[in-house]
Amino acid sequence: MSDRSDIVLELSGLEPLVVRKDSNFVNVGERTNVAGSKKFLRLINEGDFDEALSIARDQVEGGAQILDVNMDDGLIDGKEAMVNFLNLIAAEPDIARIPIMIDSSKWEIIEAGLQVVQGKAVVNSISLKEGEESFIQQAKAVQRYGAAVIVMAFDEEGQADSYARRIGICERAYRLLVDRVGFHPKDIIFDPNIFPVATGMEEHRQNALDFFRATTWIKEHLPHAHVSGGVSNVSFSFRGNNKVREAMHSAFLYHGIKAGMDMGIVNPTMLEVYDDIPKDLLERVEDVLLDRRDDATERLMAFAENVKQDVRTENGTPEWRTWDVRKRMEYALVKGIADFIVEDTEEARQLLERPLHVIEGPLMDGMNVVGDLFGSGKMFLPQVVKSARVMKKAVAYLTPYLEAEKSDGAKTAGRILLATVKGDVHDIGKNIVGVVLACNNYEVIDLGVMVPADKILREAIAQEVDIIGLSGLITPSLDEMIHVAEEMERQGMTLPLLIGGATTSRVHTAIKIEQAYPHGVVHVNDASRAVPVAGKLNSEARDNFLQSIKEEYVTVRENYALSQGRKSYLPLEDARNKKESVDWSAYNPTVPKRLGVTSIEASVEDLRPFIDWTPFFHTWEIKGKFPEVFERGGIGEQARSIYDDANALLDQLANSRQLGIKGVVGLFPANSVGDDIEVYANEDRTECQDVFRTLRQQQKKTASEPNLAMADFIGPKGINDYIGAFAVTTGLNIEPLIAEREADHDDYGSIMVKAVADRLAEAFAEFLHQKVRREFWGYASDEALGNDDLIKEKYSGIRPAPGYPGCPDHLEKLAIWRLLDVEKHTGITLTESLAMQPAASVCGYYIAHPQSRYYGLGKILDDQVEDLAQRKGMDKEELKKWLRPVLAE
Repeated sequence: MSDRSDIVLELSGLEPLVVRKDSNFVNVGERTNVAGSKKFLRLINEGDFDEALSIARDQVEGGAQILDVNMDDGLIDGKEAMVNFLNLIAAEPDIARIPIMIDSSKWEIIEAGLQVVQGKAVVNSISLKEGEESFIQQAKAVQRYGAAVIVMAFDEEGQADSYARRIGICERAYRLLVDRVGFHPKDIIFDPNIFPVATGMEEHRQNALDFFRATTWIKEHLPHAHVSGGVSNVSFSFRGNNKVREAMHSAFLYHGIKAGMDMGIVNPTMLEVYDDIPKDLLERVEDVLLDRRDDATERLMAFAENVKQDVRTENGTPEWRTWDVRKRMEYALVKGIADFIVEDTEEARQLLERPLHVIEGPLMDGMNVVGDLFGSGKMFLPQVVKSARVMKKAVAYLTPYLEAEKSDGAKTAGRILLATVKGDVHDIGKNIVGVVLACNNYEVIDLGVMVPADKILREAIAQEVDIIGLSGLITPSLDEMIHVAEEMERQGMTLPLLIGGATTSRVHTAIKIEQAYPHGVVHVNDASRAVPVAGKLNSEARDNFLQSIKEEYVTVRENYALSQGRKSYLPLEDARNKKESVDWSAYNPTVPKRLGVTSIEASVEDLRPFIDWTPFFHTWEIKGKFPEVFERGGIGEQARSIYDDANALLDQLANSRQLGIKGVVGLFPANSVGDDIEVYANEDRTECQDVFRTLRQQQKKTASEPNLAMADFIGPKGINDYIGAFAVTTGLNIEPLIAEREADHDDYGSIMVKAVADRLAEAFAEFLHQKVRREFWGYASDEALGNDDLIKEKYSGIRPAPGYPGCPDHLEKLAIWRLLDVEKHTGITLTESLAMQPAASVCGYYIAHPQSRYYGLGKILDDQVEDLAQRKGMDKEELKKWLRPVLAE
């Protein structure tokens, strides 16, 4: 067994959070806290938990690794609100995947949260303020629930407000927890109190410095314990001046992390990159934080009144063009400037003995700088992809010279094969990973999309690769990845296998894929992780790294088994008895104005106002919500740059009309029959044209909460209700646009085309849904919603899609294709795994009932699989392959 001592903390939501000695600072999202967010407080007070969930989702999308949930307010039933909110989070996999911090000053709220939270949570907090007996009692309860705990530096005399008081209270609490309670020290997190600085009060001068000193002392004297804190407290004196606050937070974290701080509660949008803080501002901020001058507060306050954004202008020839050619090439690579790279490469070729030396010398030197900046968080993904274009142009120029002297080329860091698995057509994420790996001197062999297992393995052997990487977006891809792993095992291969893609997870990788192929399977959740993982796999540390991953996955499987054991499920019939309660006698369905099937065409100009830009930035691994992302310290400039590039591309596509945009919509009479929805050919409802088979939630809930199925929102027989279906694409004729950019070695442009086409497809779905609500169906003919309201789904009715959380069965796409004759009207085809091609395509249903809402199905039991197999007329084992991700085990 390898040494697991590098793991310092293990928490989990649906997925584990493993903190290692070399891990970066752990960011705790702070906005789901009624004490820290006026908006969140208002939503909870109004009972608008759905909108409150969107704040939680924004925090996760913004980069939070732990979600802090606090319901302490005099006008709220904190216990009920905590339980309700955590239960709602549990039904949202995109939120529930990260661990929860149950934050309250009231023990009864903390314990209520512990009783319902998924995974291994963090309690925030307990303290000695009520004495040792109460402290020990609460600590034992936290231990019994299997959570980690934050201990406040607070005792019977009050909060610790000096260095001596901080370390004294923390040492006393540590000894009680470890010696009396038997608490594992790795699960102890101290909060030594972050207080405001620059308040003008003499006794507050050393607040930050005392925190840093106490943190260092804790790390040196209380083995394995961690340190956290509420970072935004430090800048309280500068409310309203975000520029100064961002600088203070970043500088505080910089020194706090150096002192040993492991995690903190901080809004990631209120952080500046430390290296990007203007030097004059940084000097004054650090004078205050480190108490370096008697007049530090006055100087910072005076300076803060005149803090402005930097403005940079360039006149004439750029200065960097006067530098030595090596430095020019490095600068061009870092900045992604391809304009002069050919002439610079030729100059370098004339200077150096061989063309190969240009690659091994200035080009690789420059790419090493790019890799270092990206790895340290000082450079962002879009910039790296632009750097790759510069590198490719230089290498393309040198290729004839390399061939002329029959050079073998530069030595690479390793050879990696990448492929999107059979049946799946999505490759944006894989392409980005390939570019980042290439920028770090890996030779990447990209087999493209829909690649069968035999080709993947055949090419891996023939090309003598070091690593295989698999990608997939749709849920059937998960089974295909298992198949590839099984084939690798059957053929006796021992190559490491990387797993990535939107539907993949560390949990699925540990439970399913690694069990099929025990020779090294690693889940890689983003491009920035791919490089360090590949580096470890291609080094002497490989065996130890793989062993540590293997042991980590054992823990993941054990935790998953425990979490499943804690979940209770209802038999299908009991779940059906708890279906959504709808008063159909009080509902008069609107008769669609346009029944039947209608072809739709649209232009880029039609769709552009409906674009939701937030997911676009996530494609480029820039976390944040649009348009607030432009104001994020350090990352806003890059977000603005790719946004401008995307809009320039939209202008080009609008003018050229190169992109094929087609859709089809159908509105039909329909009724629910149990969990099925019968779709009729006409209003007499005697001829059933097709049937949508829906799935029902089976997880046990409170008595008042229904177990939903999509059929609940369609009227039963006797009610003249209706349903709609649609399919749209903005990806026709996209291949020449991509090929044109790839021929110019422009990975950035190629990925941009795909990313913009994906956003346009979602915009088309939004545009068409609005048209259906207002015109074709007309049940909301007076609707007047802006794009922000559409993104927040404030419209009446829903448009769920097969493969999404509420209806994860991709097989139901077949009924949509039959009803609408989708391929004839739009050109969209389905692969054998039921992925839509072109990839920039969306399909789904329209439901109008005002009670209808989006939800997650969760896991289902075998009795529902058997029931569904009978309803579909399918073999049960075959159906299980399609439903595997939602099967309770």
